[in-house]
Amino acid sequence: MTETFAKSPGWLDWDSDIGSPNFDLPHGAVDSHCHVFGPSAEFPFAPERKYTPCDAGKHDLRNLRRALGVSRSVIVQATCHGRDNSAMLDALDFFGETARGVATVGPDIGHENLECMHRRGVRGVRFNFLKRLVAEDPSEDLLAVAAKIKEFGWHVVLYFEPDALPDIEPLLARIDVPVVIDHMGRPDVSSAPTSREFGRFLELVDRYEAWVKISCPERLTKTGPYAERGAKSLYDDVVPFARKVVEELPERVLWGTDWPHPNLKTHMPNDAVLLDYIPRVAESEEARRALLVDNPMTLYWPGHASRRHEEGGDAS
Repeated sequence: MTETFAKSPGWLDWDSDIGSPNFDLPHGAVDSHCHVFGPSAEFPFAPERKYTPCDAGKHDLRNLRRALGVSRSVIVQATCHGRDNSAMLDALDFFGETARGVATVGPDIGHENLECMHRRGVRGVRFNFLKRLVAEDPSEDLLAVAAKIKEFGWHVVLYFEPDALPDIEPLLARIDVPVVIDHMGRPDVSSAPTSREFGRFLELVDRYEAWVKISCPERLTKTGPYAERGAKSLYDDVVPFARKVVEELPERVLWGTDWPHPNLKTHMPNDAVLLDYIPRVAESEEARRALLVDNPMTLYWPGHASRRHEEGGDAS
């Protein structure tokens, strides 16, 4: 019998009425951070999950790619699926060479399983340090896994908030694979990008040559998408932080939709409108090309970064 899943109270579904973007992504653009949820009838959610989402499967992601003009995707394992990467791997099979994956695994993962995931497109492993989403500090698991994935050329993705920086700093010194940091380390955007806290974050990123995603203004904002009713600007309080990261780390910044936007509490953005955020933080064509095409291709499709992108089949 198929298990049914009731969404978490107050859950906001993603906006399926995407519409036409005002900003045109460059040819070959990569969405470096998105998820798939289920569908739960086929890929049940993990019993230990902290939230129960709506369904958002591979066919929905394909529709998003077509609507936005995204050529390639990096599908990040969602915490609602725990360490069962089946839904993410199935989506990688569906999109083929135009998708890469970031998995969630434990220190007991074997070489054969890693090899299989590599063949299917996985190139990284994510570790979540948000206490409201994980029960235990994953530091030791991270170090054990990092030692196993090094031979495959994978990286680790870290998701944390500013209060975790004292713990993250010594950990970075021990990680012997590339590091990618989700959502700019979730800065407090009610401060300033020149704050001591954000400066410390940027200093660590630069010291350890980490990559940074400037994604999720909808998750970081304090004012909402528009600071004033009728305003034409978008996420004014987040823009200066992302712009500073783009300026200081032009070759190590990445962008992603974070579709289907899990656990938002205040509003659900329209993904076509969200694209308007990109030219505000990457102001030149050169910066946008690096952010959306060259950087993610270097990290996830090395050897293909300088080739003209060709898409086919079910990829779009």
